[in-house]
This record gives sequence, structure tokens and C-alpha cells, in this order.
Amino acid sequence: MTTGRPRAVLGAALVALTVTACASDEPDRSAPAAVTSTVPSLPAGRPDLGAAEEIAHGLDVPWGLAFLPDGAALVGERDSGRILRVTPGRAPEMVDQVPGVVARGEGGLLGLAVAPDYADTGYVYAYLTAAEDNRIVRLRPGATPEVIFTGIAKAGNHNGGRIAFGPDGMLYVGTGDAADSARSQDPASPNGKILRLTPDGAPAPGNPTAGSPILSLGHRNVQGLAWDRAGTLYAAEFGQNRWDELNRIEPGHNYGWPTVEGAGGADRGFTDPLLSWSTAESSPSGLAIAGDTLYLAALRGRRLWTATLSEGEATAPVDLLRDTYGRLRTVAVAPDGALWLTTSNTDGRGDPRTGDDRILRFPAR
Repeated sequence: MTTGRPRAVLGAALVALTVTACASDEPDRSAPAAVTSTVPSLPAGRPDLGAAEEIAHGLDVPWGLAFLPDGAALVGERDSGRILRVTPGRAPEMVDQVPGVVARGEGGLLGLAVAPDYADTGYVYAYLTAAEDNRIVRLRPGATPEVIFTGIAKAGNHNGGRIAFGPDGMLYVGTGDAADSARSQDPASPNGKILRLTPDGAPAPGNPTAGSPILSLGHRNVQGLAWDRAGTLYAAEFGQNRWDELNRIEPGHNYGWPTVEGAGGADRGFTDPLLSWSTAESSPSGLAIAGDTLYLAALRGRRLWTATLSEGEATAPVDLLRDTYGRLRTVAVAPDGALWLTTSNTDGRGDPRTGDDRILRFPAR
């Protein structure tokens, strides 16, 4: 694994769209406006990675995970389209099945996010692969899902799919290039980007280009999003054959794909990653931050990476849990400070074990 230092920039553009545009969670084998945010409130304590508790098993490719105000989690199954309510000490309960999910290759029901005003609205957001595209819908129990953003091109791989509400109340979306790398540099495509939307799916105010949902571009396949205590956004990104990346995301910056994979693009106007790993060591999907520690879940690498965050830099990467649970898809910090981790051994690329896939909880100490 290597380190890099981020530098400068390019802009982006796009209007509310219905276009078509996603690289695999494995390597292939063949001066903008400022975005302001409030500082997020992060739980105290540090997860104890030596005290794993299995809180669910027998799941069908768990992918998205988002916490409810009461501390329970909503977990989406990629292939079935089901959303489960998972509470420690209880059997998972199906609360919804998202209609229109087309699960092929790496597509299906992907990211989930709970609205910041969930207590009042009951809204849950989902990123899914549909018949024609990847899209974002807004769900409420007993109601027909409301489509709020369409036109993210789909493919058998590189569908991105992570969504999360930021500390500013906006919805952030990680997309992939849908196996067409030119899309990542195309300002008319939402693919290969990080998008920043209002809760209604419109381009968020303060984005680098007015009327555009694009926050940053030049990404290959973003599947991890997390904020530190200062409100800085980080993203995990799949490389192709050489380097996976951890990036610090700054509005309007261009992260280089497909011209650059890993570090080495700063002299050409691209922003270098903070950290890079070989694709065999990582293939990163989920990303979470607890205190000053960043956690990155690795699929092909079959391990959990940690790094120390300080003033927007990431240092001292350490790999943990190597080969203990197999492929790791999603990592998240619960309201009580515990770390939740999902396996992804039933996704067609892993070696399922008895009980897979499962959700693990590491309590905060």
C-alpha cells in the first residue's frame, strides 16, 4: 500500500438528468463554490475489534445498511430487494421489499440511507439497479416508492451505489463508470462521480456548478462515503488492476480516472489519493469513521483496514481481521458507538461458509 497527497482540480457540470451511464468490485482481468457543513456528532468510545458479536446470519448479499433513531439498523439484500430490520438479540424482520430491483452482476438493491428527519417523515432512501438504469428512490411504509433521481447508467459491474446523508443534510451519492471509463470525465454524465443532492433529488445548492448534482468527478467506482468530526468527506474507490484509493473529497476536484489510477496525477491537475492499496489487498466497499479512526471494509482483500485521521490526512494504515470472515462489504458506526460489519461471501465472488452472509457487531469500549 502507498500514500499520496491530494492537490488540485477540475470542475463539473450536469443538470437534473435522465441520461444513461458504472468497474467491478474486483480488478478487470482482460475554483468551485464552497460546500459548507456543520460538524457531525460522532459517538464516544472506540469499537473493540476483539469482541465480535454475530447479530444476524443467513442473509442474501447484505449491501446497504443505515441506522434508525432507536439504534436498530435497516439492511438491504442486494439480490432479493428485501429490507430487513436488524436489532441485536432479535431475529431480522423483513419490513419492505423494494419493487423494480433488477439484480444482475453487481447490480441490485445497493445503498440505503435514513432521512435526517426520519422521526417526522419516515423516509428511507435506496439506490437500486432498475430495468433501464441505476436510480434513487424514497420509501415510506405502505406507500409506493417515489423515484427522485434517474439516469445513472448501469452495467454488470461498476454500479457504485453508496448513499449517505452528510452533516449538511444533503444526500451524497457514489457512482461508478458503468464499465465505460469515458463517463467519469464527462460533465454530462452522473457516472464516475460523487453527487450531492437535496432530499428531493435536485442538485444541491452550493455545488461547484449551479444546477448540477456533481460534487466531484474522475472516479472509477465509489462505494464508501464517510465524514470526520470536522465535516470532511472521504470516499473509498475501486481501482482497476493496480491501485484502490482512499480520497479526501473536495468540491470540484477531479480524481483522475481513467487517466490516472492511484497517485501520480497532481502535475496534470488531478487530485491524488490519501492512501492507495493494491487491488489484491483491498477492493474497498464500505467506509466508516469513529473518533479519529477510519475503517475500510475490503472485499477481495478479505480484511478490515484502519487508518488514523488528523487534519484531513490519513496515516498509519493497519489491516485487521484478515481472512477471519471472508469478504467484507459494509462497515458502519452505530449511534451507540459500536462498529457493524457485513460479510459478502454469497455475492458470487466469495466462498460461502456456513451461516453466511452475516452481520457482526463490535461494541464500543
